[in-house]
Amino acid sequence: MKIIYEYHDVTKSDSLEDYTEKKLTKIFDRNEFVIRADVFFKTENTTSVDTGMIAGIRLSAPGPRLFAEASKSNFRDAVSECVEELQRQLSKRKETMKTY
Repeated sequence: MKIIYEYHDVTKSDSLEDYTEKKLTKIFDRNEFVIRADVFFKTENTTSVDTGMIAGIRLSAPGPRLFAEASKSNFRDAVSECVEELQRQLSKRKETMKTY
């Protein structure tokens, strides 16, 4: 399990990394073919108070890379939404994978 964090206009946060790692551990445990996760945190100026904190997660696995991005009022909610979306994508990927 390898997780790489990138911050764009955001200060590094160990608690946010721990939270993200805890969420991604579920994905790595259920899907042994997932090799790496790239996590991106960035902020965006918006007129809405419900958006602006953007989290993006890209998973490296056999086949095309999986990617999810969410914009919420805080990074923890955005990470949770990204993980849920990636789990949906992984379940679809598992259905089409062939075992030899």
